Amino acid sequence: MKVVDCLIKSVRNAKAHNPEVQVEPVCILWTDRDRQWESVIPRLKVQIPELLSLDEYDPIQRSGPAIWIRCAVEGKAPGSELPAGVVPVIYLPGVSRQDLRAVESCPDYLKPLAELQYRGVIWSQYNGKDWSVYAFLKSVHGGLNLDVANDQETKNSMLLALGPLLDEDVELLKGKHLDKDYFNKLVTGGDTIRDLLQWIDQGDAYKEALDKNQWQAFVEVCKSQLGFNPDKEGLLEAAEKLANREGPWHEAWERFCEAPARYPNIPKQIWKCKVPGDSILWRTGEGYEGWPQWNEEKENDLRSKLVELKDKTPSEARSAIEELEKTHGKRRKLVWAELGYAPLAFALGHLEVLAEVTSHSLGGGDVDDFVDSYKNSGWQADDAVIRALENINSQKDQEAVFAAVRSIYMPWLDETARNLQKTVVQGAFPGALDVCSKDDLQSGSSCVVFVDGMRFDLARRLSESLKEMGCKVEEKPCWAALPSVTATGKPAVTPVKDKITGQEINTDFEPCIAETSQSLKGGHQLKKLFEKEGWTVLEGAESGENADKIWCESGNIDHAGHKQGWKLAKQIDSLLQEVKENISSLIDAGWEDIRIVTDHGWLLLPGGLPKVDLPTFLAENKWGRCAVLKEGAITDEHLYPWYWNPDIHFALADGISCYRKGLEYSHGGLSLQECLTLHLVVKPGTQVTRRSIEVDKIIWKGLRCNVIVEGEYGGLSLDVRSHPGDPSSSLVSKVKELREDGTASVVVEDTDLEGSEAFVVLLDENGELTDQVKTVIGGGSI
Repeated sequence: MKVVDCLIKSVRNAKAHNPEVQVEPVCILWTDRDRQWESVIPRLKVQIPELLSLDEYDPIQRSGPAIWIRCAVEGKAPGSELPAGVVPVIYLPGVSRQDLRAVESCPDYLKPLAELQYRGVIWSQYNGKDWSVYAFLKSVHGGLNLDVANDQETKNSMLLALGPLLDEDVELLKGKHLDKDYFNKLVTGGDTIRDLLQWIDQGDAYKEALDKNQWQAFVEVCKSQLGFNPDKEGLLEAAEKLANREGPWHEAWERFCEAPARYPNIPKQIWKCKVPGDSILWRTGEGYEGWPQWNEEKENDLRSKLVELKDKTPSEARSAIEELEKTHGKRRKLVWAELGYAPLAFALGHLEVLAEVTSHSLGGGDVDDFVDSYKNSGWQADDAVIRALENINSQKDQEAVFAAVRSIYMPWLDETARNLQKTVVQGAFPGALDVCSKDDLQSGSSCVVFVDGMRFDLARRLSESLKEMGCKVEEKPCWAALPSVTATGKPAVTPVKDKITGQEINTDFEPCIAETSQSLKGGHQLKKLFEKEGWTVLEGAESGENADKIWCESGNIDHAGHKQGWKLAKQIDSLLQEVKENISSLIDAGWEDIRIVTDHGWLLLPGGLPKVDLPTFLAENKWGRCAVLKEGAITDEHLYPWYWNPDIHFALADGISCYRKGLEYSHGGLSLQECLTLHLVVKPGTQVTRRSIEVDKIIWKGLRCNVIVEGEYGGLSLDVRSHPGDPSSSLVSKVKELREDGTASVVVEDTDLEGSEAFVVLLDENGELTDQVKTVIGGGSI
């Protein structure tokens, strides 16, 4: 029971009587000479509909002068009828029991109520005194029997905290020593560190939002626990102490680091402070990681070092990146990185991966050697470039990362492409015969999802994300059709490919329907062919519950690449999330075998791919990486057979070069990045075997969730999610591993989520869901 429940029960129990010798009292008088309970009476009226109060006339609020109260008790006050069968409670602020007993000297405004003391009862202590707040908490006889300090400061703080005190669980209060600090914390929300951080973040606005009592309680708690007086020492002194992280301020710093997005102005406050003067330690960062000025200085240094890589050989650049990682890698773990103030430190981590992967050449034998090398590690270079670029915004940072990428990635990329092209010219292109068999596309469920331009590394990223969602995923490497453009490649991965042919080449590389010779350009004829063969082409958010065979398209990566160039890197996660959500909807609709296919990959090089000249008079049409030559043209360009008609040939640019200038994103040529794709077979996952565990208690303190777990909790971690099975729906700043005693604490970042429903989830060492409990964010204890 909460304190308020015990209070209401005690007041109502005052009407108890022996019906054999007594009549039921007509009312319960609640005398309160010192007005200690007055602040919570409006709230209590919501829970005690029979509660009346002596005050100015306001029948809607059930208050009025003595004569009105007499009428209400007798049921003679129109519009203020009390619930039937209840004994009314009359709250008398500023009135003592003695005031009523001395009828002759009773003030005139009380005289209409004086005689009710004989027909009613008074809610009072065992000794006949008025119930003070302190007495109700402390008393063994009729009170709560709690351990409450008896000093005046505690009593003052207790009255200031009466409102939130009513909501406290009595069982949780037992065994605690309730002193001024405890009550002050109740006034300020119960979380001193959170309130301190909010004050540093919001400044005067935070103080103005509090009433006088709340601010004073906050000051007293800061003085008691932090040795700091907000009134006298001010915001900048607090910001400096926070950055230095010494003594009790270390906990405040840790809390800030747990959810820095909740306090966006704290870095600005620290920026206003004078930085420490120890230049030697400042250069090493020892003890100064709490200062954003130090982090910015390190970012500037890293930026200049990366820019210098443009004049280095690939080997020199890789060595330089390795050394830079030793100096700057640790900054990725600091709060400044989480807040986005260290984009280059983040990019450096991916550049280190890029340097490692590109230190080894791919292939060296036949085409199978290229495939094995790329599947095992080569694709990670492409992934590293995308990840290094995704959080880069400023022009200066772009210049730095571009220089690093071009110095080590471009030579490796070009060498790999030329080696593959040489091997194919000497032998044959594996995709010339078949890129994806019809059996690969059809299954018992026949559900195919097409993603335009899903390069190998992105398919791997999507695969891992689907596995985290609980799906089973099988990966199948496939070669794209040549040339590696959508017009040629997309029809080659459809389940109606055997109805398509290439009668003659055209400048758009479009095949046609074998039966009618109608071109597939524009997509209309392809859709009609699907429908003719019994396939339903889904549009928008449809999930095809009533269809036998479905084809749908999702996440147009290729369109974004052509439009955005290197900035495609910034959109990858959202594009793959779209595909992931589509797959989730299909699974929910009952599809148990989903094939994700793509037409081609692409090359991406920030700053532009190298250009090679192909005279206009030789070409009917020039795309980025492929061209249709005019009949009879004589050229040194390598010619390759068209997938849809091997008697027709076209030109592909050598290495990673382009026939057009200034392209950062392009495809159509022959490289592993363009031609070796990854198709996915997705099936719903099986239910995970649950451990013998139980979430014993969930306690919310503001937006901090504290959990106690019983059972086999070793190695488990705590998260709070809006959807229990979806890791991307996590609402906390950081997932936390359970301590040895089975407890853990996490913080929800978004203050707007308070009061929303969510799930407390427990995860095993592999991130698999082992238990879930529904909760309300900030909603108390379970």
